[in-house]
Amino acid sequence: MKNTFKTFVLLAGLGGLLVLIGQLIGGAQGAVIGFALGLLFVGFSYWNSDKLAIRAARAQPVTEEQMPEYYAIVRELTQKAGMPMPKLYVTPDPQPNAFATGRSPDHAAVAVTQGILRILDWNELRGVLAHEISHIGNRDILIGSVAAAIAMGITLIANFLQFSAFFGGRDDEDANPLALLAMAFLAPIAAGLLQMAISRSREFEADRSGARLIGDGEPLARALQKLEVGARQIPMDIDPAHASAFIVNPLSGRRMNFANLWRTHPTTEERVARLRAGDWRR
Repeated sequence: MKNTFKTFVLLAGLGGLLVLIGQLIGGAQGAVIGFALGLLFVGFSYWNSDKLAIRAARAQPVTEEQMPEYYAIVRELTQKAGMPMPKLYVTPDPQPNAFATGRSPDHAAVAVTQGILRILDWNELRGVLAHEISHIGNRDILIGSVAAAIAMGITLIANFLQFSAFFGGRDDEDANPLALLAMAFLAPIAAGLLQMAISRSREFEADRSGARLIGDGEPLARALQKLEVGARQIPMDIDPAHASAFIVNPLSGRRMNFANLWRTHPTTEERVARLRAGDWRR
């Protein structure tokens, strides 16, 4: 409940930021335009998030004949969760990782990398897949897509805001080019921080739901430890906009300033500690 409340507060913050920068550009009319652009981005993301994620990961569909164990685990978990069977994919990446995508349980897909198939046993992979199935059941993919779409809209408007600042802002006397310029640079940063905070909240919830689904937090805890080591050692060529979809941050091997601020996932240590402390039983 706490994570859900936090998610909606953060989403409201993203939406409010979008309307605010629209208002700075064009007053009340600009605020309406900002809101409309947000709806446009959200609509596009809602209908196309699964295709974009699959294409970005270069994932290929696999049949039950090719990977019977993969199908058997996902079928068991979805039946237990009362969900339809998602489409199953494998990506060619050597980095061990996995993600789920799709706007609803009826339009969902799960993908694992070649790397994860090499380093996890089937019980550990079952923990990972329970986590991904939980993302689908919790509608986290839709929430993440909405957050990403609004953040994208904020960045787009911020670019227009820079032009407005450089060329004198609005025509009214209250226009302040310095305020416009400051908002142009700060708004995308604020949007990114809010988007990442949403992602971190949803990861904790998917860990909890996934462990509850299989009745054990240890397989996922062991898997997360292995995946964290693998992600740090083996780079992945992925757009940062899609990083939050993966079970562990695929960009964790890159050095970043203020890493905790820009973290798309909770620390693996904290996730493992919660799982082993029985947080999922509550």
